[in-house]
Amino acid sequence: MPTGVPIDATSDQLAAVKFDAAGLVPVIAQDITTKDVLMVAWMNRETLQMTFTEGRMVYWSRSRQEVWRKGDTSGDRQFVREAFYDCDADVLLFKVEQEGNGACHTGAYSCFFRRFGTVD
Repeated sequence: MPTGVPIDATSDQLAAVKFDAAGLVPVIAQDITTKDVLMVAWMNRETLQMTFTEGRMVYWSRSRQEVWRKGDTSGDRQFVREAFYDCDADVLLFKVEQEGNGACHTGAYSCFFRRFGTVD
């Protein structure tokens, strides 16, 4: 069974993260092996710290207004391997090991399975 890698973020790094007016920051989850973008979600300060401490992805559900530990109900957990923040510190990127069927609530491996345009 996979386990996560806790991230020891410094206080300066945590202070650099720019949360929006609702106290949230967008988060990209990327498969560490395939490099596929699995999903985009949101974190607040609490869930970011939980993610770093547990080594497992913990998001903030905007629709339910609650902490959302990915996989608690679906079994499709995400384990942290690496964490990054962009040049403006307003978007986070987590490279994860995906366990289970996939990241999407539809059962798909990635939330990005619908393509614009036609496929030849």
